[in-house]
Amino acid sequence: METQASTTMKKALLGLNCIILTIGNCGGPLVMRLYFIHGGKRIWFSSWLETGGWPIIFIPLTIAYLHRLKTGGATTITQFFSMKPRLFIASAAIGVLSGLDNYLYAYGVSKLPVSTSSLIIATQLAFTAGFAFLLVKQKFTGYSINAIVLLTVGAVVLGLHTSGDRPKGESNKDYLLGFFLILAAAALYGFILPLVELMYLKAKQAITYT
Repeated sequence: METQASTTMKKALLGLNCIILTIGNCGGPLVMRLYFIHGGKRIWFSSWLETGGWPIIFIPLTIAYLHRLKTGGATTITQFFSMKPRLFIASAAIGVLSGLDNYLYAYGVSKLPVSTSSLIIATQLAFTAGFAFLLVKQKFTGYSINAIVLLTVGAVVLGLHTSGDRPKGESNKDYLLGFFLILAAAALYGFILPLVELMYLKAKQAITYT
């Protein structure tokens, strides 16, 4: 019964995270672009919201903690912090990289239409696959190689035709700056994801939802 309840909780949390991720990936760029179109100038503020995820991120984390309290038993002490010190320091460093990545992305979105920025950021798949191969020895498959080639070629073609959907009054310099900033954000995020897995491997701590 306890195992069944635990499985149900995992599925519920997975579903909740999928919903949050879907809303964020679809609505986030649109809301951010609207902010800049209507006169918003605070790039740091947009990147801070991306990095913090406040307060939505606390919903699944709170559910997970309360579930541990309930299933831990009266004699078991449920720790509020489950990270080891070394893992915490490494996570803080990765958090700084994530903040930088979000700043690059927000800056790029301020210069490019959503259609363009979304296609460019999709190339992070290629960077993720490459860094995963180098850092954690993740093997390539025919499907991943095909997706990488298509997304990368699409971004290159888009960069060569920079006048197609450029905002009115924006110079070539600003458009290209936005293009390369978002490409840099995709590369950095592609590095961060395998780095998280490598961090847990080095720390010899299992990756759990908590």
